[in-house]
Amino acid sequence: MNDSIIEVITLARTPQDRQIRIDEILDTAEPLFSVNGYRKTTISDIAKKMGAAQGMLYYYFNSKEEILEALIDRQISVLLADIKNMACSENIAPPRKIELTIAAMFRTAQYKDGLLLDFLHDEEHLNIKNKIFRQVTLLFKPWLLKIIEEGVRKQYFNVSHSQIVIDFIMAILVCLGDALCEKNSDEVMTCHLRMAETLIEKTLGMPENTLHITL
Repeated sequence: MNDSIIEVITLARTPQDRQIRIDEILDTAEPLFSVNGYRKTTISDIAKKMGAAQGMLYYYFNSKEEILEALIDRQISVLLADIKNMACSENIAPPRKIELTIAAMFRTAQYKDGLLLDFLHDEEHLNIKNKIFRQVTLLFKPWLLKIIEEGVRKQYFNVSHSQIVIDFIMAILVCLGDALCEKNSDEVMTCHLRMAETLIEKTLGMPENTLHITL
């Protein structure tokens, strides 16, 4: 079956079928990126693994880069659901919510043995790195605000200007993200984490040594 026939069949798909096909492509590409590396994996490799023509993949994605971006978006959606559940929980204290939320963010960044970090560490993808950080920041801010306001209300935090506090915390998290992308040693990363804990404690008006961040 040639690519033109495949395209006609593809165009006839319903929106639901389209999403199923996109998920199939992502589910096939993800392990290939993880095992072979993003650079070494080609559109041809993905198509071959699926038993499909390359033309079918190009109908859904313009490039391999777009496939990886879609994978990242999918992980961010999972992350946002986790953060929403934590932020709305009545059984978790606000300081612990801060710890769990940060851990969830960086666990997502390290999924598939650091596939995302490898991609973001590549200078060729700096524009996508910045785009992802902006996207995560916009999605994360409302839930961080909810946690902070709860913490102030329950007297865990001493904060006068929540929006300013959020900006500072996000800047601290971006610094941690950059440190992860640079693949620093465990010793250096530990120093980053301890400094982040201290800065976030001060920003939230918390007692010293009450926040414990793990990646």
